[in-house]
This record gives sequence, C-alpha cells and structure tokens, in this order.
Amino acid sequence: MNKIELLIPAKDLVTGQAAINHGADALYLGASRFGARQAAGNPLSDIEQLVRYAHLYGSKVYVTINTVLYDDEMEDVRKMIGQLYEMGVDALIIQDFGLLKLDLPPIALHASTQCHNISLERIQFLEKLGMKRAILAREMDLATVQDIRAHSQIELEAFVHGALCVCYSGQCYMSLMMTGRSGNRGACAQICRTPFDLQDANGKTLIRNKHLLSLRDMNRSERLRQMIDAGICSFKVEGRLKDVNYVKNITAYYRKTLDGILEEKQDLERLGSGKTIFFFEPNPEKSFNRGFTDYFLDGKRDKIASFDTPKAMGQKIGSLCQDRNGKLFYDGYEKLVNGDGLCFINEQGELEGFTVNGVDGDRIVPHKPVSLFQRVDLYRNVDKTFEKLLAGKTAERKMWVDMFFAETANGFCLQLADEDGVEAAFAIEAEKVKAEKPEVAEAQLRSSLSKLGNTPFVLRRLEMQAADYFLPASAVNGLRAQAVGRLMEARAERFRPEDCGRDNAPEAMFAEADYKRNITNELHRQVYEDFGAKRIEYSLDKTKDFKGKELMTCKYCLRYELGMCSKDTRAPKVAYPLYLCNSSHRFRLEFDCKACEMRIVNR
Repeated sequence: MNKIELLIPAKDLVTGQAAINHGADALYLGASRFGARQAAGNPLSDIEQLVRYAHLYGSKVYVTINTVLYDDEMEDVRKMIGQLYEMGVDALIIQDFGLLKLDLPPIALHASTQCHNISLERIQFLEKLGMKRAILAREMDLATVQDIRAHSQIELEAFVHGALCVCYSGQCYMSLMMTGRSGNRGACAQICRTPFDLQDANGKTLIRNKHLLSLRDMNRSERLRQMIDAGICSFKVEGRLKDVNYVKNITAYYRKTLDGILEEKQDLERLGSGKTIFFFEPNPEKSFNRGFTDYFLDGKRDKIASFDTPKAMGQKIGSLCQDRNGKLFYDGYEKLVNGDGLCFINEQGELEGFTVNGVDGDRIVPHKPVSLFQRVDLYRNVDKTFEKLLAGKTAERKMWVDMFFAETANGFCLQLADEDGVEAAFAIEAEKVKAEKPEVAEAQLRSSLSKLGNTPFVLRRLEMQAADYFLPASAVNGLRAQAVGRLMEARAERFRPEDCGRDNAPEAMFAEADYKRNITNELHRQVYEDFGAKRIEYSLDKTKDFKGKELMTCKYCLRYELGMCSKDTRAPKVAYPLYLCNSSHRFRLEFDCKACEMRIVNR
C-alpha cells in the first residue's frame, strides 16, 4: 500500500513536537550549521529528542544540510552526518553533491529544491546519483510531475503551502550580490520583498516604489487529490521560521484535508500512526499569509504578485469607513475584540494597520489616529480570539492498543499490542489474594488498567484472564505504567530507519557545468566531471564575479503581471529593455517568451 506523507517544518523542539501532535507524518529541521535557514538551527541534543518523539508515532525526521559547502567545511559536515545517523535521523536534505564523495553512513539523501529539480532530465540525474527523493521545484506543473513519475522510480516531494521565492530555488544570487548574504548559504536578505521602481529603456519611471518581486503565498489544499494522482508522495509545508501557532493551525488543516482523501482511496494510507483529534477548527486564512495562489500547478499563469506589501494582510473581513468626526465604522461578518490587528491599503497605496482598543456595536476605537480617504477593504491579520485558542491544548494524537492481563506462576503480567503490531509486556511478583467481591475487583482492575490518559495510547480492547484477585491500586498502576513504557521504547526502536544504500551510476550527461550548478568545492566539481562535464565554472558564492550574470531566473513574469505580455495584442507599447531600480542598483530585465521566463541581469 502506498504511503502518503504530510511533511511539516520545525523551528525548534517545541514546534516539532506540536507538529507531531497535530498529525505530521514527518518533520524537517536544521541542525546547528549548514541549513538553508541560518536562523533556524537546532542543537543535536534537541534533534535527538525530536527523533525519539517522532518515531514513537511512526513519523520521520529529516535534517537539512542544504547549503553549498566549502572545502574546509567538508570534514565538519561528515562528522555531523555521522552523529545524525547514530541518533536515528531518517534522511538528510542536501544541495551540495560533493557530500556524495565523502565516506558517509548509509543514511537516505533527499535532493533539496535548491538543486533546481525542474525537469525529467534533472530528476534522472538525481536517480543516478543515488538520491532517494527529489524535492520538486515549486514551479513544476502536474503534467511534468506525471511525466517524471512515468519515467523514474525516485520518491517525489512537493510544496503545498507557505511563502514563495520569486526565483527558481538555488538560482538566486541577488541577495549575495547586493548584501553579501547568500541564499545558497542560508542567509538570504529577501531582496525580493523590498520595493523597486520599474523604468523603461529611456529612463522613464513606469511604476514607482512597489514590491514588484513579492509574491503571494502558496496554498494547494484544494489540489492534493490531483497531486496524489500525479505521483506525489510527500506534501511539504514551507516555514522553518514560523511560530508554533502557525504550525498547529496549518498542520491541522492539511491533516484533516489529507485524511478526507485517504478515507476514499483504499490503496493509500498515511505514513505515520495514530489518529489526531482537534479541539479547534483550523483555518489557513487566520495564520500569516500574503494572499494565496496554487502557483503554476496547471501550467497556466494567473496574477500572483503582492505589489502593495510583502507583509501579511490576513483574512478579509469586510470594509471600513469614517464619518466626518473621524470615527471608524466596520461593516463585516466577523466579531471583533480588543487586541485584534486590522489593516487596509491607504491613500498612498501602502499597508496601514492598527490594533483594536475598543468595539461599540459597529464602531471601532483604534489604538492610534487613523485617516481614511474613502471606504476601504478591511483585513484582520491578528485574530486575538483565535491566537488565544491556539495557545491552549488544541489536539491530541492517540494510537490504539490492546491489553491482555494474565496470571503468572509468581504474580501477574500485562501484555500490550498496538495498531502497528508492536508488542511489549511487563510482569510483577505479587501475592495472590482472592477478592471477596470478584465483580467489584474486576471492575476496579479494568478501570485502573484503562487509564491511559497521559500516554500516546487509547485502549481498544482489554482481555483479563485473572480478574478475581485483589490487587492494590498502586501495583496495578505500576504494572500499567511499566508495560506502556516498554511499548513506547519498542516503538521508538521499531521505527528507526533502515540503512539506505546508494547506487551511484555516473554516465556522460553534461558537456559543461556553469555557475548555476553552485559548485563551491573540489568534491562537487568531481561529481560533474564523473558525469562528463569538461568545462566547469564555480558558483558566484566562490567567484563573486557578478558582471553580466543572471541574478534571478523566474517563472514569474512582470510583463504578464502588468498586462504587458508580448502575446497580448492589447499590451501597451513600451520602450524595452525594462529595468528594476532602487536607490543603489539598476538591473536589466530579460524576457524569454519561448520558455515563458523572466531573468534579472546585473549589467
């Protein structure tokens, strides 16, 4: 039976445990170094705790080592990978293929989306490298996924929710060039979220001070069924910097959505164990988002930019107007409370927000003066009631267990077997005293053995062979606790990963490897030599030679977004080339209309 995985980001130990509790089948997180989010590193001791917690529920833990690496770092990386393997990490997410030349333990390797996994040819290359899984480019459409699935055996993982990079992952060098902070080293300065002017070839400003490269967030929750049918086995939520409330809400939302699909598809099952019960109704619009898009999933274009602001506007809840006395009035369908955060687009075309200090009927009292030029759409980006709900207990995840209580020669034994067939038992020596009231004794014994409230288990069936003895409550409670403890240990060991072999099968696939292959060390260079490359360039991270280089390659097209597409006969006449400008830089825009791509070039 095919396994379907819900893969959730973990900022830290607490967030990771919350993700498991809310139904994650797998987690991904960074170690202390070499992850593509420098601000989301974790000590190895926390990763080890999280591995044991995840394996208890049959879930997995993947650690990101998805930066490019320098020669003097390779030995440190090798040692860290050995430690991660020993603690039972299920796989590593990597970008730098130089790692394959190291003496690594037999741990599974997943090719990060930073590897630019955008085509069948690229995925077949990953297979020949011995990768177990390819994390597909966010820009990939379903037809391409289907073609890859038909011509490869590698596991396919795809993003379904969260923030979007405007550039193909691994192909962005703008942050490195402008600030020295490299996205391929986990230190992206998010230049795409800053404002730019758009100028034509004559220097005329067509658009001023807008976030022209800032995209909405991904939400493919309504497309999961089609993605499963196309061949995706792992559904990934973006967000290793997101807080625990975000992770609770989004994990719960996708868990419920996927479970509904799996109930209908008898040939599929979830990867992890247990069933999650939620004590709230998840809603992705109530967590951080910039508006949503399913992002090229059908191969077609749509308006996907967020020009006015790179910040979260939240959920649209109605409209806001102001009377002559400056009082604000709300017309909408959501109840507001003190502490809610509201926002709107002001007369300058910028996002403006305020906190609710009071509500009187349809009148809102803001925490600061607010001036409206007309009635505006109103958004809530902080839902105080919802955040308070998320701060409490919002879910529990339980696995069923069967119990068998029996008499032994010297006492009593409790045997356990759970939904995955994992078994454990514990016996105690005890004096056998017949109960004066067998029915009462049996009821008390059954009640004590059934108390599993603070454990990961819920009782499905209890059989008792010896129910007519009197046993002190302390002895029964101890017996149950010890048996459950052994079952938890057995589960943690049962779900340790199996060793994963890698059949590296080089063949001549490339004549050259340019700077976009992100080669920063000799071992990575050797990999491309093994695959036939004769001319090899080092990455811009190593050379810092930005003159005339493409700094971004994007499926997103600014011409299309602005109604200026070359294929549109109604498009306005503009003097090309176009330029993106800010106070310090001017970048030329190139449009490959045949490939339907936009490139940002350093002149």
